[in-house]
Amino acid sequence: MKNDERSQYTTRHRVIELLSDAELASVSSAATAVRLENGDEYVNLERLDQGVRRAFEDTTPMGRALPRKAVQEQTWRKIVSELAGSGSAMLHSDSPA
Repeated sequence: MKNDERSQYTTRHRVIELLSDAELASVSSAATAVRLENGDEYVNLERLDQGVRRAFEDTTPMGRALPRKAVQEQTWRKIVSELAGSGSAMLHSDSPA
């Protein structure tokens, strides 16, 4: 396993550990729910190096997305803090360039 892959796995594991049981259930059902609305914030659990993303139309990978609205605000702040520690907390838009 490469260092970058190991770092991504470690960060993903830490983010998931921040979720309560209820939030995990919410995230699990969110993966099969309707798409995020334009402007909704999320993190892609498979690409945490991209940091916090903002949904735009149909570009959001719902199966891997952890939507901000699926967790409590306190948990979201912890997630953003964890990503900041790994250098990935910047807000990005999924809008086409």
